[in-house]
Amino acid sequence: MIQSMTGFGKHVIQLPSKKITIELKSLNSKSLDINARIPQSYREKELELRKMIADTLERGKIDLGLYVEITGEETTAEVNQGVVKKYMEQLRNIANGDDIKLLELALRMPDTLKTDKDDINETEYEAILKAMKEALSEIVNFRNEEGKVLEQDFVDRIGTLNALLEKVNAMDPERLGTVRERLERAVADLQIELDDNRFEQELIYYLEKYDITEEKVRLANHLNYFQTTLESNDSNGKKLGFIAQEMGREINTIGSKANYAPMQQLVVQMKDELEKIKEQMLNVL
Repeated sequence: MIQSMTGFGKHVIQLPSKKITIELKSLNSKSLDINARIPQSYREKELELRKMIADTLERGKIDLGLYVEITGEETTAEVNQGVVKKYMEQLRNIANGDDIKLLELALRMPDTLKTDKDDINETEYEAILKAMKEALSEIVNFRNEEGKVLEQDFVDRIGTLNALLEKVNAMDPERLGTVRERLERAVADLQIELDDNRFEQELIYYLEKYDITEEKVRLANHLNYFQTTLESNDSNGKKLGFIAQEMGREINTIGSKANYAPMQQLVVQMKDELEKIKEQMLNVL
């Protein structure tokens, strides 16, 4: 079963004095690209959180957000009184003003607040890990649901390509007959004497250049291989992408050899279906 690279997961935990929210957003990418927004006090745990994401999501452009909201009376920030007083003295030397106005100006200056770095206690970190696992579970479920939609779309389009290939097979004898008639008519218009045996040999040689038997067989095999890969247990978007490229080569060759307008119209439809498959393939893990 295939899995999409698009997904979203979110989990919120409420601690006695903090509300911690973890959000995960995922978009398609050729490799794993993790962008983490984490408060400074939690940076020491970033590598471990990144590894959890990499082990679970494998590929995609991932945005991790860890948001902390203080819900109790706890705070780690204090007014740096000595610095504020020094600023007020310097401001008073520059211009007269009442203390309230000078205090407002001083508090806007650098280093007026001091923050003590808190160590993350084990209970809090265990809660964060649990929230991360829940958010990862949510985003995996999201990706699986999106994958089901993509898979059904691929199945429908592969079915359409098989139906178009059957039309190509049915049309091929008529195409070769028409090409042969066209060549014979062109030679007849030249009004010259030709050796019938030699002409027949040259005609067969020329028609062989327009033969698409191998391309039709290979395309049928690629379509079957694509379907089989879709039904495998693993989601392998890169492998499916390679198969789609091979399908495109065979379709292009059939189009270049066709030399017959009705078949070229079928080839255009096949290219259109394949292009839609390739567009959706960008989202497959």
